[in-house]
Amino acid sequence: MSKCDVAEAAVPLNSPTFLSWRKLQLSKAKLKASSKTSALLSGFAMVAMVEMKIDEPEVPGEMLIAFAICTTLLVAVHMLALMISTCILPNIDAISNLHLVSLVHEAPHERLHWYIETAWAFSTLLGLVLFLVEIAILCWIKFYAVSEYAAWSAIIMLIPVLVIFLAFAIHFYQSMVAHKYEVTVSGIRQLELLKEQIEAGGLERTNGLLLSTSTTQIV
Repeated sequence: MSKCDVAEAAVPLNSPTFLSWRKLQLSKAKLKASSKTSALLSGFAMVAMVEMKIDEPEVPGEMLIAFAICTTLLVAVHMLALMISTCILPNIDAISNLHLVSLVHEAPHERLHWYIETAWAFSTLLGLVLFLVEIAILCWIKFYAVSEYAAWSAIIMLIPVLVIFLAFAIHFYQSMVAHKYEVTVSGIRQLELLKEQIEAGGLERTNGLLLSTSTTQIV
């Protein structure tokens, strides 16, 4: 058994406290993944911008403008996700490392839920799309002066990758929404069943009390 199981063995798995604890663990995992991804990709973008040498006058000015805009957006988006993760993650870790489900209400994961989702979306969705666009622009700038066909080939190869990436993101989001809906419906059914059991138990106790009273009166 884990520390959490030992410390909180009496907490039901379908209780609101335990469900909040699960959300805490999920938020913690999202923030950790977001911070690692953002730090890696923003560092790559900065290195690419600093190390890239543009000595060829044949490169179109529009591509340089697109590269500057894409790089700035890429770094800004990942830095925002990294800032959110860095600010919220210590507060969640402080509660999570105690392995006490009863202290879950002290964590800010419920109140800062939208900030956590924003960091996750910026790092894994918008940030990765900008990263793919950045690769296409870099290939164009690097290969255009040598071979225009090579530049077009790099962009053409990245188009299906971007389409597959967006299709997976949409499918993943729909699957998560469907899963959350099923879990919510199952929880509502369990609550309704529990309510019926409580009402049935209360009715049985009432009938037993009435029967006992009538028997006493007859005696």
